[in-house]
Amino acid sequence: MEATFFKEPEPFDKYTPREILSHALGATLYMPGTRETIATDILSKKNSGLASTVFCLEDSIGDSEVPAAEKNIISQVGKIHLALSHQEIDFADLPLIFIRVRNPEQILRLTEEMGDSAKIITGFIFPKFTSESYQYFEVIKSLNEQSTGPFYGMPIIESPEVIYRESRLYELMETKRLLDSYQDLVLNVRIGATDFSGLYGIRRGPDVTIYDITVIRDCIADIINVFGRVESDYVVSGPVWEYFLNGGRVLKPQLRKSPFEEFHDDNGCNGTKIRGQLLNKYVDGLIREVILDKENGIIGKTIIHPSHILPVQSLYTVGHEEYLDALSILENSHGHLGVISSHYSNKMNEVKPHYNWARKILLRAKNYGVFHEQHNFICLLTENIFV
Repeated sequence: MEATFFKEPEPFDKYTPREILSHALGATLYMPGTRETIATDILSKKNSGLASTVFCLEDSIGDSEVPAAEKNIISQVGKIHLALSHQEIDFADLPLIFIRVRNPEQILRLTEEMGDSAKIITGFIFPKFTSESYQYFEVIKSLNEQSTGPFYGMPIIESPEVIYRESRLYELMETKRLLDSYQDLVLNVRIGATDFSGLYGIRRGPDVTIYDITVIRDCIADIINVFGRVESDYVVSGPVWEYFLNGGRVLKPQLRKSPFEEFHDDNGCNGTKIRGQLLNKYVDGLIREVILDKENGIIGKTIIHPSHILPVQSLYTVGHEEYLDALSILENSHGHLGVISSHYSNKMNEVKPHYNWARKILLRAKNYGVFHEQHNFICLLTENIFV
């Protein structure tokens, strides 16, 4: 790890301050609530590098499965809590755990049945969230006041009112007005692109990104415009990537060769080899989409398969150059200089315009670390650093 990281990732848990924790979720793995090996997978650390996970009681299971799924989640959470109490695993080794529920009443029912074991839960995810969904946060607020939590809420923006242009701006501004009333309880604002796409009978293929689907791209732009403003103090997370390896090579070779081929055996990064492996594993499109997420100010990605964890976590690791730029900007933010030369002597850093960018880079650096000079995410993929 020392050979790759200039600054290693810092540990975090549900009690980490919200400003830092909101940037830490990374690749958020969804598991259906009916999965009977949830506790075993977490306690055995089966999914290397997993920072956050969601036990889903909504679209990933059928309506008739809900009662059984609730019982299963209560049981699985109990097993994890028991292992913690027996010191079979440290709290710091657990991923952040969330439950995607169907309605506010389900939160109350689950936490009551879980008892003390509910304390391992970081929060709940609210699907189909609209400007009228205040009951979700009222429940979270009540539980926190009873010292049951602390819990966070993460609304998913995926309603017709947001994707339809004639109602979008009003609905987004009203939703923001609602969230502002509970801001300390909001960990992320998440985007439900699958539901959006379904309203138009669209499903993106594995060789395109969500930004290539114009109707969804335009909606995402407006969501970022409303919630991504610095003064809004929200973190927007990216929509799900739903493709994974099925044994065959079906993706087009769309990744530029240079980022892979510039790394060779002398520094531990066999770029050409790893590029072929990535293309065989449905990760080509994922990598391009996460890069575009980052460029648009999105932090974190919903995933449905463990093979996506390492690529997403790797891509959010901060580059050495951008880290030094961010440090320099913040160090000079109270001085008299308006423009300073980059440490790499390849750009000019303007202190005031780049200040907020620099703050976000340092928040990412806390959670994902910083590469050494001449290293990038390919090194983490080849060396499997996050294991």
